[in-house]
Amino acid sequence: MQRLRFLNAPSRHSEPIPFTLQAVDYTLQSYRQQTNSLFVFLTLTLLCAGISSASDGKGADQQYNVLFIISDDLTANALSCYGNQVCQTPNIDAIADSGVRFTRAYCQGTYCGPSRASFMTGYYPHAIGVLGYSNPRPQIGNRPTWSQHFKNNGYYAARVSKIFHMGVPGGIEKGDDGSDDERSWTERFNSQGPEWKALGTGETLENNPDGKKPAVGGNTFVVVEADGDDLVHSDGKTAAKAVELIQQHRDEPFWLGVGFVRPHVPFVAPRSYYEPFLPYESMQLPKRMSDDWNDIPKAGINYKTSLNMKMDIRRQKKAIGGYYASVSYMDAQVGKVMRALEDNHLKEKTIVIFTSDHGYHLGEHDFWAKVSLRDESAGVPLIVAVPGKKPAVCNSLVELLDLYPTIASLCGLKIPNNIQGKDISALIDDPAASVRKAAFSVAPMRKGFLLREDRWAYIQYGEDADAGIELFDTESDPQQFHNLASSAPHQTIVERFKQDMADKLARVRDNDLKTP
Repeated sequence: MQRLRFLNAPSRHSEPIPFTLQAVDYTLQSYRQQTNSLFVFLTLTLLCAGISSASDGKGADQQYNVLFIISDDLTANALSCYGNQVCQTPNIDAIADSGVRFTRAYCQGTYCGPSRASFMTGYYPHAIGVLGYSNPRPQIGNRPTWSQHFKNNGYYAARVSKIFHMGVPGGIEKGDDGSDDERSWTERFNSQGPEWKALGTGETLENNPDGKKPAVGGNTFVVVEADGDDLVHSDGKTAAKAVELIQQHRDEPFWLGVGFVRPHVPFVAPRSYYEPFLPYESMQLPKRMSDDWNDIPKAGINYKTSLNMKMDIRRQKKAIGGYYASVSYMDAQVGKVMRALEDNHLKEKTIVIFTSDHGYHLGEHDFWAKVSLRDESAGVPLIVAVPGKKPAVCNSLVELLDLYPTIASLCGLKIPNNIQGKDISALIDDPAASVRKAAFSVAPMRKGFLLREDRWAYIQYGEDADAGIELFDTESDPQQFHNLASSAPHQTIVERFKQDMADKLARVRDNDLKTP
């Protein structure tokens, strides 16, 4: 009977085996020769049950869990699995070793609020009107968010810490819900922490040229080499709660969102995580060009630069060291959550996603932080590990918006109508395939829009490009130093992108949200 079940009830890793009437008849004849009619009847009953279970592609025992791990303000360039030789991230690397690592994944908004509202609802920021930090529920009405869709289909859905927008450091200090959507969860948990007020050695790097300013809060570059262990801080508490929830809900399907806030400023971590990056003078700044800003519009100059932050070379190098220490601390917490999957024998039942809400500049073009539409800011790390699937590297263009429909598809759930992301599950099996011609991202605070193709990166400021254009040939100029937008030989390409952008914006807004 075990062999019969193996033949007729496919594992979660394979497609259902097609059965025909001829196959059933052949089985019947074979069994008639070996046993009595009662046994034949029981056998066929089980066979038909297997066919029925397989008909929808997902039997009762085939529900994947979903573990969605997201870091805050993380550039792929800081991860060793993406090539960093200084900052080692063995736990995130281990996910990449068992999953598909996407090298050209892009967020849909280059700061927290619009990005998170977008990938959780399945709509572009301009489609739902979330261009800042608001809760998306008023815009989407009764439409289910990503986790809510799973909750509606029998999953336990929970978040720990930051999934929708939550203020850092302010919201973490208070332990509040931020712009969270209550309907998205069965349960939700916040992870309060001291942030920049943590005991230890702190220094404000931004707008502190004379060194007299103490460590301060807010969206400010501050490094704190903190006293105490991992559990003093928000991310340590987040990992501990996630471990607890995995153990408590291991016998039911779950969608668990684990939101780490590091390496978002302030750069705070226990002292031990700083040791690999000392002395800070050993940190290397990225390659720069003295006239780098001369050929780009004013809107293309990031809101944080070494110049306006008054950060000298020493402070810039310390900022990189502090960022890397925060990444290392976050990576250690990822390891604790992943070990909980293994300890509870859930690794082969759980889809694991690791990503960030957007990227981050660490001195490239003399830019720092997010908001920019260059690859360092608009690009994100993205790893998707599906049980039974081969590890791979995928260079196809994808968007964070694609996660909702893709994971729903992989779990056998119907994709809600009008979702604007694409199902990229085909790339899990065939990383060389292509789903998108271009990735689309926005920087609402400067009315910036990006279309990122395989070769070209096109950025325009203003819907009519009235505040300027940038065009980069990323094959010959991968670091995007030379803006070709005013180059005569490239005007045909510029005009084509202007039309493509107009078409894209029209499609983004062409949604059914007016009907609740």
